[in-house]
Amino acid sequence: MDDVRVAVVTGAGSGVGRAIARALLAAGYRVVLAGRRAEKLDETAGRRPGALVVPTDVADEESVAALFDAVRERCGRLDLLVNNAGMSGAPGSVGDVDPADWARVVGVNLTGSFLCAHHAFRVMRDQRPRGGRIINNGSISAHSPRPRSVGYTSTKHAITGLTKSISLDGREHDIACGQIDIGNAATEMTTRMAEGIPQADGTVRAEPTFDVRHVAEAVLYMAGLPLSANVQFLTVTATAMPFIGRG
Repeated sequence: MDDVRVAVVTGAGSGVGRAIARALLAAGYRVVLAGRRAEKLDETAGRRPGALVVPTDVADEESVAALFDAVRERCGRLDLLVNNAGMSGAPGSVGDVDPADWARVVGVNLTGSFLCAHHAFRVMRDQRPRGGRIINNGSISAHSPRPRSVGYTSTKHAITGLTKSISLDGREHDIACGQIDIGNAATEMTTRMAEGIPQADGTVRAEPTFDVRHVAEAVLYMAGLPLSANVQFLTVTATAMPFIGRG
């Protein structure tokens, strides 16, 4: 078991996080599944060997600290953190969004990612052999906003800054950091895209999606590189989604 790589995946109870966690388990990783709903994490784990369920609220510092204490105690080291947990928040323009909702989105998407990276970095820095990899889930919104998505878009732009800072700070400790930006992967969260979602020109249109397994395959590629190499930014989208061009 000493050569088994250990990963933490946040938001592992559904969607992209579930797909990534299951792909890592299938690839032989020991995977710590983190998320708020224990029953959903149990569904992700199933009977798969190597899965460890640790219910976690990434927006709560004590909860995140307890997660990484469990990683140290149960696994002994950490090779990979996939910072995936996130929420979209209620739709609204800058003038209409409730500041309390803004704070919730920032707390999960940005502060949560920082807290997990903070604790993962410390484990990776101090373990022997040292080092590891952090992969942050950005979003197409890290490049271009959708209408009435100020909280989500702002935090995803900030994730890019977090990714760059971790990359710089990690160099002397053999810690690599990259970001995957995803557009329209087919999950429970994107089912409404088939019915139509608001566009920049004020219309509502259906948008194409793509199989979420391709996201998991991309993360496996990023994670499988030696620490001397890094995918800094990777973008994977539905080919025909309104992203490149003028919509």
